[in-house]
Amino acid sequence: MDEILVVEDDLGLSRGLCLALKGEGRLVVPCLNLKTAREQLALGEAALVLLDVNLPDGSGLDFLRELKQADPARPVILLTANDTDMDIVAGLEQGADDYITKPFSLSVLRARVNTQLRRAAGPGRVFAADRFVFDFGRMQFTAGGAAVELSKTEQKLLRLLVEHPGVALSRGELIDRIWTDGAEYVDENALSVTVKRLRDKLGAADWIQTVYGIGYVWGKKHG
Repeated sequence: MDEILVVEDDLGLSRGLCLALKGEGRLVVPCLNLKTAREQLALGEAALVLLDVNLPDGSGLDFLRELKQADPARPVILLTANDTDMDIVAGLEQGADDYITKPFSLSVLRARVNTQLRRAAGPGRVFAADRFVFDFGRMQFTAGGAAVELSKTEQKLLRLLVEHPGVALSRGELIDRIWTDGAEYVDENALSVTVKRLRDKLGAADWIQTVYGIGYVWGKKHG
């Protein structure tokens, strides 16, 4: 699942951006200031950051520098005003992957975001452990050298687990981040069934572990 941080202090614009970018397999998280953005980044693995240059608690350009130092491969798209050419130049020099000037078309924004996500999900975004190789960019998954076909829901679950190795993810968090189609209620049994199918398809009973009373974790079972 792709997580997008929208770091924009204008509440109306933030809501519009989140609505425009929402889609299947995508979690869009609004951050109205840098403090919230830093807290959100500490909780998970954002695939892309949409970043306003002017924020109430600091400079977006300074935050861009932080983001690129922490993860140079993570795409960052700047949101700027029309009269801030110097900010655009400074942002590109500091590693911004793209920029969009206000006002802008939401369809153009979606296209730019999708382009950056496709680039980021290229050949380099491959997870390998033990006898498993998971290429989420190409949606190719192997176990012991044999190809495994996974449903979209199973791919979402697997990606969340392998992107947080050794971290127990709660059942509630997994349900919220996998079933993002707006359904008001998802039976917890749906998660249990998806976990079992994923384990069986990959032969990963020793890797997808149940943490009783909490949820599930990706990690090799010892002993």
